[in-house]
Amino acid sequence: MKKYIDSDLVRNQLRDLRQIVFEVTDACNLKCKYCGYGELYGNYDARQQKQLPIEKAMLFLDHIIKYWKENPSPSPEKYIYVGFYGGEPLLNIDFIQQVVDYLKDISIPYKEFQFSMTTNAMLLDRHMDYLVEHNFSVLVSLDGNAYSQSYRLDHAGKNSFDRVFSNVMLLKDKYPFFFTTNVNFNAVLHNRNSVADIHQFMKDHFNKKPRMAELNTSGIKAEMQEEFWRTYKNKNESLHSADNYEVLHKELFLESGETSRLALFIHQNSGNVFNSYNDLFIDKSRLKIIPTGTCLPFGKKVFVTVNGKILPCERIGQSYTLGEITNNEVLIDFEEITDKYNTWFGKFEGQCTKCFNKHGCSICIFTIPDLDTTPVCDQFMNKKSYERMVDSNMEYLKNNPELYRQIMENVVITS
Repeated sequence: MKKYIDSDLVRNQLRDLRQIVFEVTDACNLKCKYCGYGELYGNYDARQQKQLPIEKAMLFLDHIIKYWKENPSPSPEKYIYVGFYGGEPLLNIDFIQQVVDYLKDISIPYKEFQFSMTTNAMLLDRHMDYLVEHNFSVLVSLDGNAYSQSYRLDHAGKNSFDRVFSNVMLLKDKYPFFFTTNVNFNAVLHNRNSVADIHQFMKDHFNKKPRMAELNTSGIKAEMQEEFWRTYKNKNESLHSADNYEVLHKELFLESGETSRLALFIHQNSGNVFNSYNDLFIDKSRLKIIPTGTCLPFGKKVFVTVNGKILPCERIGQSYTLGEITNNEVLIDFEEITDKYNTWFGKFEGQCTKCFNKHGCSICIFTIPDLDTTPVCDQFMNKKSYERMVDSNMEYLKNNPELYRQIMENVVITS
């Protein structure tokens, strides 16, 4: 087996880990049609109204804190971000409070903990005081107005909009500074809303520019494909179809598909972007290319599921584990992780070697179908398609010269 990464690299990634996300519970007080754990998808563990035992979370935190103290990181990153996810995390507020209380008393040289949460806001009125007290970053899931929100139903089949909107306005009125600095919105784009509708609603009521997410296109059940594509809406197409496209494009610069595409292209090809001082001393042409644009294990975050699985992130199938937490210990086998990734990377060697966009790839292997058998990347570029992509980007920059400055000044590409 060819070695693209080794166990020492994986250990170093864990040492430099920036984010831990706990799936606090798999229970939810809503039943959203397009939920990643709902009827359209099949790549997750069965939802059983479970809560992540606090004992397992403490085992994991003790394990990783001990590892950090024994292997101090030279990374300049000051903060370690601890996130709470669900299900709906506020259904298990006791767990959240115990983790926060525990980490407040932990000292790691040069590191501080910061807390975040993704919530549907149905219980926000009950717990906002606590979130403000502990300076949480709060990401509220809200798709726009009542019709836009109509896929987010409670278990009685009632649209959640009135309750969510009321709770968010209560937070805004009670804690205006916190609302301005710590609260953001995530809107899912679908066939009952649009980029223009979402933007206008958020601007009018909250003076915010929300994140807008397309539906996840991986892990869809075969029998639900037709239903999925009826619900799905492409963000770039929705933006371009807006009557006020030019104005909207300027206001939503960071949400624009062109921005993402051009930012990656410029950062990869301009020769003017350095991620750290070390990049100034490295001959990048001599670096070994790892197939695809997949994050290295522990390179960005870990996601601990309600069943104690340790995953690379929350957006991939729950069979792709980095380890697990039993009732007694944390099991992370660096050699096993290395072998798994080298096997997966090896499946793309032939495709990536011949791909002319291999230096600018952003494709995650876990979003490619048939990963464990014979996966095929549908983003492969031969010489002709790559040249078309380059010409298209250069032409767009030529016609929009201000974009280069905006991208270089305002856009950060995260690994």
